Amino acid sequence: MNRGRIFETQDGSHSIFSESFGVSYHSRYGAIQESNHVFIQSGLFYRMPGARQLSVLEIGFGTGLNALLTLREAAKRQLPVYYEAVEAYPISVEEAKQLNYPHIIDPALADTFALLHEGPWEEEQQLNPYFVFRKTLKRFEQVSCRDAFDVIYFDAFAPGAQPELWEEEVLGKMFDALKSNGVLTTYCAKGAVKRKLKSLGFVVEALKGPPGKREMTRAVKPAPAHPGT
Repeated sequence: MNRGRIFETQDGSHSIFSESFGVSYHSRYGAIQESNHVFIQSGLFYRMPGARQLSVLEIGFGTGLNALLTLREAAKRQLPVYYEAVEAYPISVEEAKQLNYPHIIDPALADTFALLHEGPWEEEQQLNPYFVFRKTLKRFEQVSCRDAFDVIYFDAFAPGAQPELWEEEVLGKMFDALKSNGVLTTYCAKGAVKRKLKSLGFVVEALKGPPGKREMTRAVKPAPAHPGT
Protein backbone atom coordinates (compact mmCIF):
# COMPACT_ATOMS: atom_id res chain seq x y z
CA MET A 1 0.00 0.00 0.00
CA ASN A 2 1.38 3.37 -1.02
CA ARG A 3 0.27 5.76 1.73
CA GLY A 4 0.60 9.49 1.35
CA ARG A 5 -0.47 12.93 2.47
CA ILE A 6 -3.13 14.83 0.52
CA PHE A 7 -2.48 18.52 -0.09
CA GLU A 8 -4.00 21.30 -2.18
CA THR A 9 -2.10 22.58 -5.22
CA GLN A 10 -2.16 26.14 -6.55
CA ASP A 11 -5.16 25.58 -8.88
CA GLY A 12 -7.22 24.28 -5.95
CA SER A 13 -7.02 20.61 -6.95
CA HIS A 14 -5.48 17.94 -4.75
CA SER A 15 -2.28 16.00 -5.04
CA ILE A 16 -0.74 13.36 -2.80
CA PHE A 17 2.76 13.37 -1.38
CA SER A 18 4.01 9.79 -1.42
CA GLU A 19 5.72 8.89 1.82
CA SER A 20 7.10 5.76 0.13
CA PHE A 21 8.84 7.53 -2.77
CA GLY A 22 9.38 10.99 -1.27
CA VAL A 23 7.68 12.85 -4.14
CA SER A 24 4.19 14.11 -5.01
CA TYR A 25 1.87 12.66 -7.63
CA HIS A 26 1.19 16.01 -9.27
CA SER A 27 2.75 19.46 -9.51
CA ARG A 28 2.22 21.78 -6.56
CA TYR A 29 1.51 24.49 -9.16
CA GLY A 30 -1.73 22.73 -10.12
CA ALA A 31 -2.59 19.06 -10.48
CA ILE A 32 -5.43 19.48 -12.97
CA GLN A 33 -3.53 22.13 -14.94
CA GLU A 34 -0.53 19.82 -15.24
CA SER A 35 -2.52 16.76 -16.31
CA ASN A 36 -4.52 18.74 -18.87
CA HIS A 37 -1.39 20.27 -20.37
CA VAL A 38 0.92 17.24 -20.41
CA PHE A 39 -1.43 14.37 -21.15
CA ILE A 40 -4.71 15.65 -22.61
CA GLN A 41 -3.60 18.59 -24.75
CA SER A 42 -0.14 17.28 -25.70
CA GLY A 43 -1.01 13.60 -26.03
CA LEU A 44 -4.71 12.78 -26.45
CA PHE A 45 -5.53 15.83 -28.57
CA TYR A 46 -2.43 15.26 -30.71
CA ARG A 47 -3.75 11.87 -31.84
CA MET A 48 -7.43 12.83 -31.96
CA PRO A 49 -7.75 14.51 -35.39
CA GLY A 50 -9.24 12.03 -37.83
CA ALA A 51 -9.41 9.22 -35.26
CA ARG A 52 -12.53 7.06 -35.08
CA GLN A 53 -11.39 5.50 -31.81
CA LEU A 54 -8.31 5.64 -29.61
CA SER A 55 -6.49 3.35 -27.21
CA VAL A 56 -4.58 4.86 -24.29
CA LEU A 57 -2.03 3.24 -21.98
CA GLU A 58 -1.21 4.98 -18.73
CA ILE A 59 2.00 4.13 -16.90
CA GLY A 60 1.23 5.04 -13.30
CA PHE A 61 -2.54 5.21 -12.63
CA GLY A 62 -1.91 7.03 -9.36
CA THR A 63 -4.76 9.31 -8.33
CA GLY A 64 -6.90 8.51 -11.38
CA LEU A 65 -6.88 12.14 -12.53
CA ASN A 66 -5.61 11.43 -16.06
CA ALA A 67 -8.21 8.72 -16.55
CA LEU A 68 -11.02 11.00 -15.34
CA LEU A 69 -9.98 13.81 -17.69
CA THR A 70 -9.73 11.39 -20.61
CA LEU A 71 -13.15 9.91 -19.81
CA ARG A 72 -14.65 13.40 -19.85
CA GLU A 73 -13.11 14.20 -23.24
CA ALA A 74 -14.23 10.89 -24.75
CA ALA A 75 -17.84 11.59 -23.73
CA LYS A 76 -17.70 15.25 -24.80
CA ARG A 77 -16.37 14.37 -28.26
CA GLN A 78 -18.28 11.06 -28.55
CA LEU A 79 -15.01 9.34 -29.42
CA PRO A 80 -14.64 5.73 -28.24
CA VAL A 81 -11.57 5.32 -26.02
CA TYR A 82 -10.11 2.13 -24.59
CA TYR A 83 -8.01 3.04 -21.55
CA GLU A 84 -5.61 0.71 -19.78
CA ALA A 85 -3.74 1.80 -16.65
CA VAL A 86 -0.78 -0.04 -15.14
CA GLU A 87 -0.12 0.53 -11.44
CA ALA A 88 2.08 -1.37 -9.01
CA TYR A 89 1.44 0.71 -5.90
CA PRO A 90 -2.21 1.87 -5.87
CA ILE A 91 -3.51 4.46 -3.47
CA SER A 92 -6.25 3.28 -1.13
CA VAL A 93 -9.95 3.71 -1.83
CA GLU A 94 -10.11 5.83 1.34
CA GLU A 95 -7.48 8.22 -0.08
CA ALA A 96 -9.28 8.39 -3.41
CA LYS A 97 -12.53 9.38 -1.70
CA GLN A 98 -10.82 12.47 -0.29
CA LEU A 99 -9.62 13.78 -3.67
CA ASN A 100 -11.59 16.75 -5.01
CA TYR A 101 -11.21 16.20 -8.76
CA PRO A 102 -14.90 15.48 -9.54
CA HIS A 103 -15.95 18.53 -7.52
CA ILE A 104 -13.73 20.75 -9.69
CA ILE A 105 -14.06 19.01 -13.07
CA ASP A 106 -17.72 17.95 -13.01
CA PRO A 107 -19.65 16.91 -9.88
CA ALA A 108 -21.73 14.55 -12.04
CA LEU A 109 -18.59 12.42 -12.44
CA ALA A 110 -18.20 11.67 -8.72
CA ASP A 111 -19.64 8.15 -8.92
CA THR A 112 -17.61 7.37 -12.04
CA PHE A 113 -14.42 8.56 -10.38
CA ALA A 114 -15.18 6.27 -7.44
CA LEU A 115 -15.55 3.34 -9.85
CA LEU A 116 -12.08 4.00 -11.27
CA HIS A 117 -10.66 3.21 -7.84
CA GLU A 118 -13.25 0.79 -6.43
CA GLY A 119 -13.78 -1.30 -9.56
CA PRO A 120 -12.07 -4.66 -10.08
CA TRP A 121 -8.52 -5.08 -11.29
CA GLU A 122 -7.76 -6.99 -14.50
CA GLU A 123 -11.33 -6.55 -15.81
CA GLU A 124 -12.80 -4.19 -18.39
CA GLN A 125 -15.40 -1.68 -17.18
CA GLN A 126 -17.67 0.26 -19.55
CA LEU A 127 -17.85 3.52 -17.59
CA ASN A 128 -19.82 5.47 -20.19
CA PRO A 129 -20.85 4.79 -23.81
CA TYR A 130 -17.45 6.00 -25.04
CA PHE A 131 -15.00 4.87 -22.36
CA VAL A 132 -13.82 1.35 -21.57
CA PHE A 133 -11.42 1.14 -18.64
CA ARG A 134 -9.09 -1.58 -17.42
CA LYS A 135 -6.50 -1.35 -14.66
CA THR A 136 -3.66 -3.81 -14.20
CA LEU A 137 -1.99 -4.38 -10.85
CA LYS A 138 1.63 -5.01 -11.79
CA ARG A 139 4.91 -3.32 -12.57
CA PHE A 140 5.24 -2.06 -16.12
CA GLU A 141 8.39 -4.13 -16.53
CA GLN A 142 6.06 -7.16 -16.44
CA VAL A 143 3.85 -5.88 -19.25
CA SER A 144 4.52 -6.89 -22.84
CA CYS A 145 2.48 -5.82 -25.87
CA ARG A 146 3.08 -4.68 -29.44
CA ASP A 147 1.38 -2.16 -31.70
CA ALA A 148 -1.56 -1.86 -29.31
CA PHE A 149 -1.89 1.78 -28.25
CA ASP A 150 -2.25 5.18 -29.89
CA VAL A 151 -1.21 7.18 -26.82
CA ILE A 152 0.95 6.51 -23.78
CA TYR A 153 0.71 8.72 -20.72
CA PHE A 154 4.08 8.16 -19.03
CA ASP A 155 3.23 9.41 -15.55
CA ALA A 156 5.56 7.41 -13.34
CA PHE A 157 7.40 9.14 -10.53
CA ALA A 158 10.48 11.10 -11.60
CA PRO A 159 13.74 9.34 -12.52
CA GLY A 160 15.22 10.19 -9.13
CA ALA A 161 12.40 8.29 -7.38
CA GLN A 162 11.81 5.41 -9.83
CA PRO A 163 14.97 5.20 -11.95
CA GLU A 164 14.19 1.67 -13.15
CA LEU A 165 11.20 2.93 -15.17
CA TRP A 166 13.30 5.39 -17.13
CA GLU A 167 15.89 2.92 -18.40
CA GLU A 168 16.18 2.13 -22.08
CA GLU A 169 14.79 -1.39 -21.69
CA VAL A 170 11.51 -0.13 -20.22
CA LEU A 171 11.26 2.79 -22.63
CA GLY A 172 11.75 0.24 -25.40
CA LYS A 173 8.70 -1.65 -24.15
CA MET A 174 6.71 1.56 -24.56
CA PHE A 175 8.02 1.99 -28.11
CA ASP A 176 6.88 -1.56 -28.89
CA ALA A 177 3.48 -0.99 -27.27
CA LEU A 178 2.68 1.98 -29.50
CA LYS A 179 1.14 1.74 -32.95
CA SER A 180 2.81 3.59 -35.82
CA ASN A 181 2.41 7.34 -35.32
CA GLY A 182 1.56 6.68 -31.68
CA VAL A 183 2.60 9.28 -29.16
CA LEU A 184 4.16 9.17 -25.69
CA THR A 185 3.90 12.22 -23.44
CA THR A 186 5.62 12.89 -20.15
CA TYR A 187 6.28 15.83 -17.87
CA CYS A 188 9.97 14.81 -17.74
CA ALA A 189 12.35 16.89 -19.85
CA LYS A 190 15.70 15.45 -18.74
CA GLY A 191 18.26 15.27 -21.51
CA ALA A 192 19.24 11.71 -20.64
CA VAL A 193 15.64 10.54 -21.04
CA LYS A 194 15.24 12.32 -24.38
CA ARG A 195 18.47 10.79 -25.66
CA LYS A 196 17.25 7.31 -24.74
CA LEU A 197 13.94 7.91 -26.49
CA LYS A 198 15.74 9.08 -29.64
CA SER A 199 18.06 6.06 -29.60
CA LEU A 200 15.00 3.78 -29.61
CA GLY A 201 13.61 5.42 -32.74
CA PHE A 202 11.23 8.00 -31.31
CA VAL A 203 10.95 11.45 -32.88
CA VAL A 204 11.31 13.63 -29.79
CA GLU A 205 9.93 17.13 -29.24
CA ALA A 206 10.60 19.47 -26.34
CA LEU A 207 7.34 21.31 -25.65
CA LYS A 208 6.51 24.17 -23.33
CA GLY A 209 5.83 22.72 -19.90
CA PRO A 210 2.84 23.23 -17.61
CA PRO A 211 2.84 26.03 -15.00
CA GLY A 212 6.00 25.85 -12.91
CA LYS A 213 7.93 23.77 -15.46
CA ARG A 214 9.86 25.13 -18.44
CA GLU A 215 9.66 22.05 -20.68
CA MET A 216 8.01 18.66 -21.15
CA THR A 217 8.55 15.88 -23.69
CA ARG A 218 6.49 14.39 -26.50
CA ALA A 219 7.83 11.39 -28.41
CA VAL A 220 6.24 9.99 -31.58
CA LYS A 221 6.80 6.51 -32.98
CA PRO A 222 7.23 7.07 -36.72
CA ALA A 223 5.54 4.93 -39.31
CA PRO A 224 7.97 2.46 -40.91
CA ALA A 225 9.51 3.65 -44.12
CA HIS A 226 8.20 2.00 -47.27
CA PRO A 227 10.72 -0.08 -49.21
CA GLY A 228 12.56 1.99 -51.76
CA THR A 229 11.97 5.32 -50.00
